Amino acid sequence: MSILQQLTEKPWLDANDGVVELHRRRAFSLPTVTLGLRFLLAVLTVVFSLFFIAYADRLTFPDWHPLPEPWLLWLNTAILILSSFAMQKARTAVDRGQSEIVRFGMLAGGVLAFTFLAGQLLVWRQLVGLGYFAESNPANAYFYLVTALHGVHLLGGLVAWGRASAKLRHSTEVSEVHLSIELCAVYWHFLLVIWLALFALLLFT
Repeated sequence: MSILQQLTEKPWLDANDGVVELHRRRAFSLPTVTLGLRFLLAVLTVVFSLFFIAYADRLTFPDWHPLPEPWLLWLNTAILILSSFAMQKARTAVDRGQSEIVRFGMLAGGVLAFTFLAGQLLVWRQLVGLGYFAESNPANAYFYLVTALHGVHLLGGLVAWGRASAKLRHSTEVSEVHLSIELCAVYWHFLLVIWLALFALLLFT
């Protein structure tokens, strides 16, 4: 290499290219399902935030008559917390190779989630039995709408849970379903946070 070439060389450009390429690889190193879940959670965060804002704004009107908080809502909340805890237990156990704990955590998380949904239906039945129909008051309509929206998304999570559980039954190594269990746990935690925010809003308004 001549002296002139050495003086006109720009080594920092090559270094920058390498850095850019490294960042590109890292950006696309996440599995497609993980990126898909992150996008879904971002969309759901916006959707539920809009519902919360609309709820908080609508309750200032004079025709708003808040619903009573059935004691069963407290029990349902505790059940959903336990369901999320069980999913996290399974997620942690996968890293440690504890297959029995993984299977128990997944089973407990799913059963508790189904129990939560059944409890929510019982709450609806109790309120309807007391005359709190959706069309009789805006507060009633919002309660049924938002709890139904949350329940539908939890039901969708149970579909993914069922697929992950089926993979777990047919896998010899729990590490093969590590990603599925991790995504289920993340989704469960997200829905728990949404429900806690919703329950707090119902409780304090």
